[in-house]
Amino acid sequence: MTTNGLHPLEALLRERIVFLDGAMGTMIQQYKLSETEYRGKRFREWKGKDLKGSLELLNLTLPHVVEEIHTAYLDAGADVIETNTFSGTTIGLHDFLFQGEPTSRRKDQEFFQRVVDDADLRTLVHEMNLKAAQIARRAADRVANETGQQRFVGGSMGPLPVAGSISPDVNNPAFRAVSFDQLRQTYFDEAKALLEGGVDLLIVETIFDTLNGKAALFAITDAFEETGRKVPLMISGTVIDKSGRNLSGQTVEASLISVAHAQPLILGLNCSLGPDEMEQFVEELARVSPYYMSAYPNAGLPDPLSPTGFPETAETFAPKVAKWAENGWLNVVGGCCGTTPDHIRVLAKLTQKFSPRAVERNTSYT
Repeated sequence: MTTNGLHPLEALLRERIVFLDGAMGTMIQQYKLSETEYRGKRFREWKGKDLKGSLELLNLTLPHVVEEIHTAYLDAGADVIETNTFSGTTIGLHDFLFQGEPTSRRKDQEFFQRVVDDADLRTLVHEMNLKAAQIARRAADRVANETGQQRFVGGSMGPLPVAGSISPDVNNPAFRAVSFDQLRQTYFDEAKALLEGGVDLLIVETIFDTLNGKAALFAITDAFEETGRKVPLMISGTVIDKSGRNLSGQTVEASLISVAHAQPLILGLNCSLGPDEMEQFVEELARVSPYYMSAYPNAGLPDPLSPTGFPETAETFAPKVAKWAENGWLNVVGGCCGTTPDHIRVLAKLTQKFSPRAVERNTSYT
């Protein structure tokens, strides 16, 4: 995977703008799967909670659906596809798969310690992530062989339903539902399995709480040491509104400074906002970041009346995002919630003529 210390993905980044895939959840929703289909044969006798909506479970029960979606994005022009593991952690999946209940009136650190220590849940999460990486790897390698163009698999490590720096209790601002060590442990299990499954890079994305993101980065360092395998990092934060701050109150520049210790190959923004709302923050980050710049916005703001839940079609979304490439702000571009292979296809067509943002880097991955 290395050539004179330069990772193949970085070599491609120096050559042209790289295309990321679009939303996985949006595409899965189009299959209109029933709860029984989510269960599959393996979980037919599951006595726990309703499993409909547990997207990562499909890596085990309906892997062909996941692979079909990966293939659709690759055929649309994606250079990088993300594994179906956005919520693939013990904490991220506990509402579906953890059998225990809080001993107090709320979920607290005692509860989440039981979650991250649960042997059966950890084994299942490892299998889901390993399988997800293998599914994506198979699709990427098949299309690469067919087209003669290398494709990359990014291990998706998304946000959690709890935050390390924010209290969920407005009457007790000092309360924290989860500890940093618990965050680190839940992300470690995911990162380790993704590395074992053969991903080309790890993508810590949709970071709304910087402390959660830092726990993921700490866990990744541990996973590199545990597996003996190091891959490039892509870090993507999210701005929650037009204030330009994440949920823990940081601006995009402050967030960059907070994660710079991890030395990512790529750093950028995704989710929460559509192209219109995100544009000023993409420009701001591109101005100050020393890393390759990524951006993959939602297809507008949520709209329950739209077929995908978001209003921007491929024809309205792509020109807005392509303008960022024309302005020289981008190295990696794709789509988040509400985007489909059509969005990526049109975006790639409009963007491919523009040169990538210039970045001077040369990082060794061994």
